[in-house]
This record gives sequence, structure tokens and C-alpha cells, in this order.
Amino acid sequence: MSLVVRINLVLGVVSIAAAGLAAYSCRLILEDNARREVLAEAGLMMDSAAAIRSYTASEILPLLEQPMRDSFLPQGIPFYAATQNFLRLREHHPQYMYKEATLNPTNPRDRAADWEADIIQRFRNEAALTEVVGERETPMGKSLYLARPIRISGECAECHGSPAAAPASMVARYGRDNGFGWQDREIVGAQVVSVPFTDATANAERAFHAFLIALAATFAAIFVALNVLLYAFLVRPVRRIAHTAERLSMGDMSAAEFPRDGPTEIASLVRSFNRMRTSLDKAMRFLDR
Repeated sequence: MSLVVRINLVLGVVSIAAAGLAAYSCRLILEDNARREVLAEAGLMMDSAAAIRSYTASEILPLLEQPMRDSFLPQGIPFYAATQNFLRLREHHPQYMYKEATLNPTNPRDRAADWEADIIQRFRNEAALTEVVGERETPMGKSLYLARPIRISGECAECHGSPAAAPASMVARYGRDNGFGWQDREIVGAQVVSVPFTDATANAERAFHAFLIALAATFAAIFVALNVLLYAFLVRPVRRIAHTAERLSMGDMSAAEFPRDGPTEIASLVRSFNRMRTSLDKAMRFLDR
């Protein structure tokens, strides 16, 4: 097996191992970046919902206090305002979801699904827990969810404590069976935001494929450059030296001189061969006398 083949085999094995490690590391980094991107998007949606709730509580609800004595207007309820806002958003982006899931909601549409109920129960069991992040499969693909607890306080506890204490207009609209029995500081639900992984994953896959192409092109260029250098600075000079040495070994003293070009190591070898040739030539002349 020639030296060039051996060098290429070793380089090939090392390159494959290095490429595999680089590809694995790159995929992990891209997947982590995709998750961070989706999580940041979910956090922005959650903060937007909080801003809507705060705006409704501070600026809309005071304007509706008088009318709400005669009839219940859900537009003045912060939870309702945030939910309605994201329902409008879903008309154009159905893969995004925001819900104020509750175990015993006033409005039936807010009733927690099984997986949401599990999150709420986790918040109830772990009082110090302020946020839950997870992934789930949906009909539109993998989705990341961000959840935060809904803890009752202030006027909410008064309105949802018992039907007798709640506004009559609210009881007339939703009935006396749901949305009551809540205690102050009790966790009754969770704000849940779901953001699709599809776009972020697709971007990560495109970046990964581009990285693989660039990596393959880089290693291919290294292989070509290395073989060109090996041929120019090692293989060709050694072959010329071998050809000259072969002729000399057969007594052909008219063979051309050993080539003097090449790297330092080859040049040193050539000088040694030329000295040997000179010594051999002198010895042959001495024997001919």
C-alpha cells in the first residue's frame, strides 16, 4: 500500500470522526437555539396577554362599572379581554394558542383540557412553581407550551366566592353552577400559551443541511489540496529519485542527476544521493584503471 493511500485512509477516518462530531454538536446547538427562539416567542405572547389584562383592569373596567350594575359586560373582565384578543390573532395564525384554562370556569369555553388540568394540578401541588415549559404533539405538529398559574385575589375572590356575593348580572348570564367556590390566593387555573415548533425546526434543518454541505465541501477541498501537495512535494520527487537510482544501480552512469528541487527533507536526501553517486563514480573509475 502506497504512502499516499495510507495518508488518505488515515485522513479519511479522522475526517469522518471529526465531521460526525461537528455535525452532532451543530444539530444540538441548532435545536437548542430553535427551542430558545420558540420559548422567547411564547414569553412575548404571555407578556402581551398580561399587558392586555392590565390595560383592561386599569382603563376599561372603571368605565364599565356603572353599566355593569345593570348588566354583566364581559369586555371589562381582564381575562376575557386577553382571551378575545388572542382569538382574533388565531384567525390569521391558527397554530398559536392562548387560553386561561380553569378547572371550574364561569365561561365553559375556558374549561381546562386534560393536559391543561395536569398543569394546573402541578401548580397546586408545588406552591413555589411559577412557570412550566413543555412540548406536546398537536394536529399541526409539535408545539411548545408555556404556562403560568392563575391565582385568585381581591375582587375576583369576592365575585367567585359564592353566587350570592357575585353580581346579579353575572349570575344571570352564566348561572349559579360554575365559577364559584374559589378561595382567596387559591390557584384555580393556568395561563397557557402554545407556539408551534414547525417554523423554528424547519429553519434549524435548513441551517443544518447548509452546514453539512459546507463541511463536506471543506473536507473535499482539504483532500484535494493535500493530495496535490503530496504529489508535488513528495510523490513526484521520490519517483524521480527512484528512477535515477534504478538506472545507477544497473551501471548507467549517464543517468541525469538527482532532482534538486523539493522541500528541505527531499533536498537533503538528494544531496546524500548525489554524494553517493559521486563516490560511486570515483570508485568505478578507479576500478577501470
